[in-house]
Amino acid sequence: MARQHSLVLCFLASITWASTQDTLSSSTLQSEYTVLNASVGGRLFEGTPLVLPCTSPDALHSETCIQIQEEYLDEVFRANNPGAYIVSQWETCQATGAQCLLDYTNTSNLSPVTPPRECLLGSIPSYFIDVQSESDVQAAFEFSKRLHVPLVIKNTGHDYKGRSSAPRSLALWTHNLKNISYDPEFVPEGCSTSSPGVTLGAGVQWQDVYAFAESHNITVVGGSDRSVGAVGGWLQGGGHSMLSNTMGLGVDRALQFKVVTPDGQYRIANACQNEDLFFALRGGGGGTFGVVMESTVLASPQVTLQVVMVSFTSTTDTNSTRELWNTMTANALQWADDGWGGIATSNIAIYINPKMDPTGAAKSMSPLIELGKKLQDNQIEGAQVVTTQFESWGKFFDWFAADNVAITGVSMAIASRLIPKANVATAESQKELVQGLVNANTVSPRLIILISAPSSYPGDNTTSVTEAWRSSVYHITDVSSWNWNATKEDKKNSYAQASAAIDNLRRITPDAAYQNEADVYEPNHEVSFWGSNYQRLLEIKAKYDPLHLLDCWNCVGWKPSAPQFSCYL
Repeated sequence: MARQHSLVLCFLASITWASTQDTLSSSTLQSEYTVLNASVGGRLFEGTPLVLPCTSPDALHSETCIQIQEEYLDEVFRANNPGAYIVSQWETCQATGAQCLLDYTNTSNLSPVTPPRECLLGSIPSYFIDVQSESDVQAAFEFSKRLHVPLVIKNTGHDYKGRSSAPRSLALWTHNLKNISYDPEFVPEGCSTSSPGVTLGAGVQWQDVYAFAESHNITVVGGSDRSVGAVGGWLQGGGHSMLSNTMGLGVDRALQFKVVTPDGQYRIANACQNEDLFFALRGGGGGTFGVVMESTVLASPQVTLQVVMVSFTSTTDTNSTRELWNTMTANALQWADDGWGGIATSNIAIYINPKMDPTGAAKSMSPLIELGKKLQDNQIEGAQVVTTQFESWGKFFDWFAADNVAITGVSMAIASRLIPKANVATAESQKELVQGLVNANTVSPRLIILISAPSSYPGDNTTSVTEAWRSSVYHITDVSSWNWNATKEDKKNSYAQASAAIDNLRRITPDAAYQNEADVYEPNHEVSFWGSNYQRLLEIKAKYDPLHLLDCWNCVGWKPSAPQFSCYL
């Protein structure tokens, strides 16, 4: 049964925007929203900050506020709340300081949101539609076209670049589209060839997908964070996984999309119809070409994973970190050929392999295993070596996700770089890369090495991600964070710090980055994200969105001066 929401016209933050909605009287605008509400079955509701219930006089005794304080840093809790975002600055207007955030280091402290401080809407959309069908999206496009109200698309809000929030916008909340089904002989509409496929509604998250896959003894390639949506920005932006080396990126495995394009048409895009749109949705980025209602992705047989992990306690033991990274880069090409993917930081490396048996895995990974034993022999604190096997990706994911969760409820700048195979091809280039990694981690010490490039998966040249993915071995990220009381200058400095960290890698690599985890101010972003595909993507954007109803930061064809970007720094 569809949720019913009361319609309240109450803007909590005022951002100047010379648009049709500014020229309408309050009563006229209310009438427009009332009509929209009726057209979507009463599922239009007001956007509010997550922490708003904690501003009431009885907040200390409010069960709702207590839950918010207890789960403020929980990714699933945030993903289930329309006004919450995984990275909290996208709930705020960074340019003006309008916000409603708690102190992430002490969420029991309510002083950040109680008088004399205000709780303001910031960049949270003014209204949301709880999307249940394509007609809801069509109504929103018509509303936006008539009144020039900007649109954003939001499922979980797991977005590092603010593309699913905007001041004074209308959000299409796809989070409750939770349908999942499996067809072992799925045939895309209009095609004749079948393959095993899992169909996922736009609100489905990886924790749901993996549980479903386990129950059907299949593998669905996906991300390593339980709250991330499987169909939205992750998939449409490329979608990397620890399994991508051998099984491809998310876009390599997309079989079909059902999507409402900004011209109001409900379309099916696959290899046999609307092929240009299919190309764009396979890497051109979310929130750009239409609102995807569901996608069908390739399902593979269940895989047994060999896992090798080496770790130690200290994150500041530079010598041990160098040894770890030296070992990784010296063996990167061979391990890619052998089928390994994984993740590493300054004090841990986890590698997984869906191709090898235990004997072959131990032989292949012997340099890393020997390093782990050496660290133990040298009595490096907390040094351990683990070699084990998991019966499926889902079981490995449950183990991994129990202790590894994305930074949540914190304002944070991120920057990233794809590392080509050429940077690990010789002893000299390996040394240069390791020094670049050490330098980056020194500037901002939360560097992550994601061994998630499709290094052994050539693809079929029908996706729109940068071709640099295919010749890469690593995707590197680094971050810099700030708290609720940061000044505008503090925030700018954090963005600059994350970018400066990755500059150590930019200097030795071509322009290439993963759009979903890239610097908000990524230089030459058109080339970095899409390579030679950008011009074709521009043409497809003009075809399906001639009025530019969808626009998001650094997205294909974006307009930097658009009012929805007024809260960026």
